[in-house]
Amino acid sequence: MAPLFVLVVITAIARLAGWLGDIAWLDSWSHAAALGLAAMFLLTATAHFAEPRRGALVAMVPPRLPNPGAWVALTGVLEIAGAIGLLIPATAKLAAVCLALMMIAMFPANIRAARENLGIKTMPLPVRTLVQGVFLGAAALVVFG
Repeated sequence: MAPLFVLVVITAIARLAGWLGDIAWLDSWSHAAALGLAAMFLLTATAHFAEPRRGALVAMVPPRLPNPGAWVALTGVLEIAGAIGLLIPATAKLAAVCLALMMIAMFPANIRAARENLGIKTMPLPVRTLVQGVFLGAAALVVFG
């Protein structure tokens, strides 16, 4: 739930700052969402490198993929790169598309983990699916907003 909280709070604070502080770049939902997503992905990336979350993520990697630790590290690096990309106006839309595709590609691991009771167990699959929809919606807002 922490990633959702970070996304919502940072997006709201950024948008409010844009409106109240007359900060032109933040006076847009898509730019505020880019900032919220960047903060969220920086938070989630930390789990890819620090125990105990790293071990739980490694357990979620489908067994048909070799070297699950490398996959977890790679996705963590991609989350950091995507977060940085979201903060650069020229690359924000591309970063949002790439992060959305990565979230879609990784979601089967969440389904497997929920069914087999593996990995990070912060919420049941139906709730996780709704939260994933919010994340994808925020990415779409960055791209199309």
